[in-house]
Amino acid sequence: MSASHDLHCHSTASDGHLTPAAVVHRAADQGVTTLALTDHDTVAGLGDAQAAASTAGIRLIAGLELSVLWQGRTFHVVGLGVDSGEPGLQDGLARMQRARQERGEAIGERLERAGLSGAREGAREAAGTAEITRAHYARWLVESGNVRGYEEAFKRYLRRGRVGYVHGDWVAMEEGIEWIRRAGGIAVLAHPLGYDLTGAWIRRTLDAFTAAGGEAMEVACGTSPEPRQVQQLGGWCRRYALLASSGSDFHGPGHPSREIGGAPALPADLPSVLEALPERGG
Repeated sequence: MSASHDLHCHSTASDGHLTPAAVVHRAADQGVTTLALTDHDTVAGLGDAQAAASTAGIRLIAGLELSVLWQGRTFHVVGLGVDSGEPGLQDGLARMQRARQERGEAIGERLERAGLSGAREGAREAAGTAEITRAHYARWLVESGNVRGYEEAFKRYLRRGRVGYVHGDWVAMEEGIEWIRRAGGIAVLAHPLGYDLTGAWIRRTLDAFTAAGGEAMEVACGTSPEPRQVQQLGGWCRRYALLASSGSDFHGPGHPSREIGGAPALPADLPSVLEALPERGG
């Protein structure tokens, strides 16, 4: 059964399969009443999403998902309740889009040199008006018959150490969190078990995240659906006195992510980030 809120999902403004309006309407069909659109390094879809949310009777939380660097590793920080027009955030996101454009082109060049002719054109078609991401290349690899699924696309071509991997020139974690906070938002560490970290590295990461002003973490998320994983993340949340967030990381039908509204329930004793979010739209 779907949850009444989903605070992590994507649209065609970044690497999702559905338009922002379609994401909102699908959420409504799934019984979601509070939704955060959190596209990668952009707030471009929020206007259309807000218009659809007003029609659908859904509370829309203005959000985004920033790619950040810390200790040479890439992490994702969701910003919830941001003022999407705040000048500092707008300037920062313009910088991130330039980095995404450069990375997308470099990935295409690597794949083409590896003999995957048409990779750049295929990814561009998949991306539409958004900047090209690894997910768009994965979609092309699947649709062109080069791999059997998204997992194989990343495992064979797009993961770190593979021929199509290009390190992103992302913002430092501290600066990215400052963008979110300056825009009035709450910084949430996304899918903490998605980085292949040891327990010691999780501690270091959370130490740095909280020191930089991070206030919440995803505990019930689409990439950590098992009860033991939710309990593990709940333990870290309690230890660092963080607000708890939940979200499906929905990308669209046919994508290996959970259905919108399909994240597990949060442990009852954890304070939800929803309680701290302002009533702000896009």
